[in-house]
Amino acid sequence: MQAVNIRQLKTNPSAALAAAREDDMVVVMNRDRPQALLVDLEQLGVPDLPAVRVALAVALFRGGSVSAGFAARVAAKPLAEMLTLLSNQGIALTGDSQAAADEARGDMRRASKWLAKSVA
Repeated sequence: MQAVNIRQLKTNPSAALAAAREDDMVVVMNRDRPQALLVDLEQLGVPDLPAVRVALAVALFRGGSVSAGFAARVAAKPLAEMLTLLSNQGIALTGDSQAAADEARGDMRRASKWLAKSVA
């Protein structure tokens, strides 16, 4: 296990990620106090890592932290499949803001184009 401070993490995040991949986890220190753990998902040994990725993506989207497109990338799913999954779980695909509605319309256009290509 390694420890990095916030400055090191900001300066070279790829080194911290590599350390997490090699050493199982990295402790992120803030003012000489441990604040967070950086863990490589592959090292967790979770039997169904794809399901963990989907659950994480759904939670991030539901909390409003990420867009549907970003959630799809986290889940390693095509956007259309992610939108269907979110919808089937009763999660609103648009928020109260106009920006969220515009983003959802853009996501749906991209999903429709992707579907049209895959059918052809």
